[in-house]
Amino acid sequence: MKRCDGKLVKSLEPFVKIIPYIMEKRSDAQNFSKQVVCADSIDRYILEKKKQGYKLSYLHIFIAAYVRLIAKRPQLNRFIMNSQIYERNNICVSMAIKRSLRDEGEETTVKFEFTGKENIFEVSEIIDRIIAEAKPYKSNTDSDKLAAMVMSMPGIVKKLLVKIIKSMDQLNLLPERVIKASPFHTTLFFTYLKSIDTNYIYHHLYDFGTTGIFVALGKTVKLPMVVNDQVVVKKCCQIGYTLDERICDGVYFARSFKLLEKYFEDPHLLESTTEEKAKIKCIV
Repeated sequence: MKRCDGKLVKSLEPFVKIIPYIMEKRSDAQNFSKQVVCADSIDRYILEKKKQGYKLSYLHIFIAAYVRLIAKRPQLNRFIMNSQIYERNNICVSMAIKRSLRDEGEETTVKFEFTGKENIFEVSEIIDRIIAEAKPYKSNTDSDKLAAMVMSMPGIVKKLLVKIIKSMDQLNLLPERVIKASPFHTTLFFTYLKSIDTNYIYHHLYDFGTTGIFVALGKTVKLPMVVNDQVVVKKCCQIGYTLDERICDGVYFARSFKLLEKYFEDPHLLESTTEEKAKIKCIV
């Protein structure tokens, strides 16, 4: 049966197809990786755009880079359901936000939807608009409404309903409305720990839903780096990745990280959807 959020990938080698049967759960197949990025070019870019009237942040640049990366490297947008490998129809990024930074401040989730053709300015507009809509205390995101509906049931019904939802997902029977509302049915889950001055982490993947990539951007720190054979101290971003190894192989992941580095080294590449080949030298 077809899914509303993706199509079955059929042109795969038998060994690739059998892996999800061996590692049935996403938590069985999660790998961890760390990336360290010098923040100098990002800071210069944010300052440059501020002078031009654009209010950009690390959040905008990082999500724009991941959206562009996934558009260029479509295997990253695969997901596993019922031991089958699917290609997602669009690019989605989920994120948890606090309505206030007080200890008792409410938390909710938002989901940004992209085509992959957006430039960084369009990405930032989508992010800012959806966060602004979700932040007021009386607002309810689709995720909030779905959670409230489930939690309004008696205890035993809640457990039964969650089991039914999971089973329907496995059988490709989950309604499109639920999939669109669920933050767990997404390409990438992003946690912006830099905004609360916290170090990066390696966040687990959820077995429910379809998320195969979890990204945790920590606060900037000063680290020693080798530049022109000299050890210098640089302001750096540290990012923790948790990846479902079943969606693509290690070579594909490695080359994807190389391309991602290009975007962080020169965020101007994110201003256009047609990068010059001379600027991006990545074997794909």
